[in-house]
Amino acid sequence: MRLYSAKTAANAVLFFGEVLNTFSFPIQRIQTDWGTEFFNDALQEELMVHYVKFRPIKPRTPHLNGKIERSQQTDKAEFYSMLNLKDLSLPLEKLLAEWEHFYNHKRPHASLKGKTPYEKYLELEDKIPFQGDVTQAYWDSPSEAIVPRNSKYLDWIKEHKLSLLPEM
Repeated sequence: MRLYSAKTAANAVLFFGEVLNTFSFPIQRIQTDWGTEFFNDALQEELMVHYVKFRPIKPRTPHLNGKIERSQQTDKAEFYSMLNLKDLSLPLEKLLAEWEHFYNHKRPHASLKGKTPYEKYLELEDKIPFQGDVTQAYWDSPSEAIVPRNSKYLDWIKEHKLSLLPEM
């Protein structure tokens, strides 16, 4: 969890770097909604450099990102609702880090049968693939193309054999 002042491509790249530096296992895939912050060359290229596949969900289908949606619901109910967010003197980054630690190390999760995410991680630690295996699987699979945000439109243009270039 991190706080950013805006949803921008640069912040998406920064957050991805935070994920890589924080997680103790290789990231194999990133699944997002269709926010413009995810559909930019900088982030897409960064994902490819680290052998991470990008999987956008279908537009208007937040239920396909159910784990994130559920986590955000918990954050709103159990963390943000306890704060006066109009108080600009709050050390939000510090409070958020404390909440994240509590959420992952102390708070039991019903979806994990009463375990914390950290306890579940320790239980599965020996099954976590090595980075080399993830890299090899990436190389062995079809190459990842940078997906433009307007890919549906571009597919339609190709299907109808039209050109985006102006007539000369």
